[in-house]
Amino acid sequence: MSIESAIDALKPHFGDRISTGQSVRDQYGRNEAWYPPTPPDAVVWPETTEEVSLVARTCNEHGCPIIAWGAGTSLEGHIVAVQGGITLSFDRMNKVLEVHHEDMDAVVQPGVTRKQLNDDLRATGLFFPIDPGADASIGGMAATRASGTCAVRYGTMRESVMALEVVMADGKIIRTGSRARKAANGYDLTKLFVGSEGTLGIITEITVRLHAQPEAISAAICAFEDIEGAVQAVQQTIQMSIPVARIELVDDVCIRAINAYSDMTMPEAPHLFIEFHGTEAGVAEQAEIVGDLCSEFGGSGFEWASRTEDRTRLWAARHNFYYAIKAMCPGRTGYNTDACVPISRLAECLLESRKDVPEGTLMATTIGHAGDGNFHLSYMIDPNDATEVALAKQLADRISERTISMGGTVSGEHGIGIGKRKFMAEEHGDAAWQLMGQIKRTFDPAGILNPGKLVPGN
Repeated sequence: MSIESAIDALKPHFGDRISTGQSVRDQYGRNEAWYPPTPPDAVVWPETTEEVSLVARTCNEHGCPIIAWGAGTSLEGHIVAVQGGITLSFDRMNKVLEVHHEDMDAVVQPGVTRKQLNDDLRATGLFFPIDPGADASIGGMAATRASGTCAVRYGTMRESVMALEVVMADGKIIRTGSRARKAANGYDLTKLFVGSEGTLGIITEITVRLHAQPEAISAAICAFEDIEGAVQAVQQTIQMSIPVARIELVDDVCIRAINAYSDMTMPEAPHLFIEFHGTEAGVAEQAEIVGDLCSEFGGSGFEWASRTEDRTRLWAARHNFYYAIKAMCPGRTGYNTDACVPISRLAECLLESRKDVPEGTLMATTIGHAGDGNFHLSYMIDPNDATEVALAKQLADRISERTISMGGTVSGEHGIGIGKRKFMAEEHGDAAWQLMGQIKRTFDPAGILNPGKLVPGN
């Protein structure tokens, strides 16, 4: 029973679609976070669900770990091969299988990215709204329960995934859910796999809910004197049930970096980036109300972007903020963390977390999906400086502890992976976390599916 024997058993079936080459393994050992590269022992590129089943069955027989790989954009070490094994790359399982225009849903393979899906839907008048920033794969987004800038209106992957095809650890293929809009027929296995981070099964097909393209879209930016005012404007907007599509908080440091990276001229102050979807009249009314609210809380310079190219440029600048920060800090990488609290505690949690950073040490940047109480802090570290790495870990841990004490969660969207596993018992209670471990062992007795992540045990 070994990793090597599993690889040898798979080679005759996959030919040049299995690789043990160092350069390939290194590519799949990287991650978008600060974690050091951890390459797998081999990479396999399946093309069908049956081939995924073959890999799972073989690896289960030989006790070989399997790590599912979508686009490699996760931020908590979900895809690093901490115990070696085989990485399953879904680069070749990237087809949009069905689009049901009348029912507003689509069936896709796990390697389809969100941008690819929306490009495919362009002529239908429908779109897929979950937008985590990176061009993540739909399979990875389902596995990590991704969300992003549009969650305040359209929800997260939890609300968007209707049905799944999943390969279990022993190779068995199951289907969960259906294309029906509601059901009352047993355990909700679909929701159990959504967010399981590849520890319970390997997702090979996803049915997602789609939405109609709005008649009118308009975006705006507004500068604030301080973060408190910006958050208060967000709170009032949500409490008044104004149906904003996106409402993002960006701090002054991020604005400075974005200006330089994206050739923009925004005032170097905290900003809200806001987008409205609806009818022409509805969008105009929403924008007027939100503009007045922003003024009440110290907002100024409310600027519109109604042309498609202007809106695209604005949101591209927002999504590229991390690369903008890295460009401003050559040789450094981000130690990125996120938290989500009840919106009434957002300003308090965010400001206290910023104050934690000792003056003259790490540059810290804040950006967040303020409409649902979710924010991100990035500490720009030299990954080769053990002192800086240790300080960033300490600061991130402090955010997690503070968030739990405020009735929040240690991650609103990055997930747990290996980075936040130590907080699971504190947040959920030890009994609930141990129950998660029991579920894992029931689904995966040999512990081969993405071991060392999310749950207690292997």
